[in-house]
Amino acid sequence: MKKIASVCPYCGAGCKLNLVVENNSIIRAEAADGVTNQGTLCLKGFYGWDFLNDTRLLTPRLTQPMIRYHKGDKFTPVTWEEAIRYTASKLKAIKEQHGPRSIMTTGSSRGTGNETNYVMQKFARGVLNTNNVDCCARVCHGPSVAGLQETLGNGAMSNSINDIENSKCLLVFGYNCADSHPIVARRVLKARQNGAKIIVCDPRRIETARIADQHLQLNNGSNMALVNAFGYVLLEEELYDKNYVARFADGLDAYRQTVNDYAPEKVEHLTGVSARDVRQAMRTFAAAPSATVMWGMGVTQFGQAVDVVKGLSSLALLTGNLGRPAVGVGPVRGQNNVQGACDMGVLPNMFPGYQDVTDAAVRTKFADAWGINVNDMDDQVGTRITEVPHLALEGKIKAYYIMGEDPLQTEADLGLVRRGFEALDFVVVQDIFMTKTAEVADVLLPATSWGEHGGVFTCADRGFQRFGKAIEASGNVKRDWEIISLLASAMGYPMHYDSNQQIWDEMRDLCPLFFGVTYEKMGEMGHIQWPCPTLDHPGTPYLYKDNQFDTPNGKGQLFAAEWRAPAEVPDADYPLVLCTVREVGHYSCRSMTGNCAALQSLADEPGRVQMNPVDAHALGVSDGQLVWVRSRRGKVITRANISERINAGAVYMTYQWWIGACNELTQDNLDPTSKTPETKYCAVQLEAIDDQRWAEDYAASAYQSMKTRLIDAVNV
Repeated sequence: MKKIASVCPYCGAGCKLNLVVENNSIIRAEAADGVTNQGTLCLKGFYGWDFLNDTRLLTPRLTQPMIRYHKGDKFTPVTWEEAIRYTASKLKAIKEQHGPRSIMTTGSSRGTGNETNYVMQKFARGVLNTNNVDCCARVCHGPSVAGLQETLGNGAMSNSINDIENSKCLLVFGYNCADSHPIVARRVLKARQNGAKIIVCDPRRIETARIADQHLQLNNGSNMALVNAFGYVLLEEELYDKNYVARFADGLDAYRQTVNDYAPEKVEHLTGVSARDVRQAMRTFAAAPSATVMWGMGVTQFGQAVDVVKGLSSLALLTGNLGRPAVGVGPVRGQNNVQGACDMGVLPNMFPGYQDVTDAAVRTKFADAWGINVNDMDDQVGTRITEVPHLALEGKIKAYYIMGEDPLQTEADLGLVRRGFEALDFVVVQDIFMTKTAEVADVLLPATSWGEHGGVFTCADRGFQRFGKAIEASGNVKRDWEIISLLASAMGYPMHYDSNQQIWDEMRDLCPLFFGVTYEKMGEMGHIQWPCPTLDHPGTPYLYKDNQFDTPNGKGQLFAAEWRAPAEVPDADYPLVLCTVREVGHYSCRSMTGNCAALQSLADEPGRVQMNPVDAHALGVSDGQLVWVRSRRGKVITRANISERINAGAVYMTYQWWIGACNELTQDNLDPTSKTPETKYCAVQLEAIDDQRWAEDYAASAYQSMKTRLIDAVNV
């Protein structure tokens, strides 16, 4: 029996754990004393490793390369040599016929690790010669990256997870940490125990609202109006730090002019929050000796998300809550390595280390290091994953190489996404499971999983941490970066690596932000936060020391924008607002947690729709009954979960469910800057089903048929 130090592969909290291994099998997970988790884990941390046993509770592992030689045919098992040859020849032909930008690639924000993401973007830029590389940050915290880069200069958390408990005021906006990041929720509880004031802004009475000093139960879709009202109060009541703003911020006059129309009394009808409560919240926030602004996808998954992020960061600027311990802005990233995927340049506008693809000097540096002609590199910002369906239907994207993502489950308006996939000439899926996206691929490239390889993750607070290999993989699978290297070589660019560390060191040499983060410095339990520019640098627990911002003039940029209504609002036909949310026991597309027996026992298909008793009574729906939920784009069956904690007029669904797939309903109104879809707001109707026996049979049959179909796809 042995113990292997690792990092939990689920949320962005970065919890360290030990995998207990016997006879090449994991028998349990134990909490380790990591910097962010301090010897604790949540349910997913303790029980989320079981998928490695290929339980097939939801879907089977991919264990051999397969090719679908003709559209509509079944998969054919092939050798790795044939899979690589065929894939390389198809990509090469498409590139030659339609150009480099006709091919789209993805990194992965999950268990692949930073090294693989670095290699994937190198393949896109150095071999395919395109900046068309992106990751699921686009559909979650892409607006946080875009907004914070403009106002403060860095698109990440400015503070540390373990410092949240030391803040004397937490402004929690659109963020349900109890479900999204249970270990971060423990920090919020500790802050409360330490005397912090907690202000929660959320339409639902979430767990954090139950311990809050104030719960501002705003109307769905009114984020910008409320944030502007906050700014108005800070200025009108002269609660802001005049000296700090004069020295370290720009744009006050323009900011004042915009928020001047958002007196809390004037926008009560928009926000649903009383002016008295808005004013009290800002008095509490401004009076605190230290304050932290935290937000989640209740901010970022809107058509005006980037504006709201800029507005929230402006609240921190106005009150001087940046550049020191126990303060800051905290967009707590969702998936375990979504921060790392961004760090490694799996973004269409950034090389690794947040270096601009449109900067000629940066392109030259990377071209020289990679041994390619700089003139062959793409000098324009690439395609975002949310743009792919539209561009495929326009004939501009022809091929899609997808690693560790499941867009046919996780992206908005799945009907649109399916039509986009049908328009593609060639789809390659590199994954560990037969997902909905893998099912329609032309080539399947099976990869090793977390637990079967090691590497480096970046958690939400910019902390690099190593995770270890616990067991040997079964089946004819390969490490992700090895697969990419073989494809690169087959396409004429020799690429070979012997280890994770070799890749990591290549990346460090090209990224000043990360240069000092060596494998040795991270060690088994280290947590090194970037920036870490030199070998003797200890890492950076909080950004903007001495209030030096990474903006062109070194000052923070104040920002406000006029409130815009969501793209689709309720009407007589679709009278309810649908908002997508998190499920505490499941994660992402659920291909991993859905194959863990303990986690599946907590909740299973067809998922649930949370609703208020008033709405349930009006519709004749009882708790636990199966119901139809419809939007203008589709309908799904799911189970009613009636709760007083849900605001009337709105319903909530989690996107993990494959039968009750809420993204059949959502719409892809994209933020104009980040191209993130508005999955937190669309109009739906809910319909009771009279014959519950039929409904139960229908849901069970649909679930079993899907599972059988996915298993049959790999059993060839």
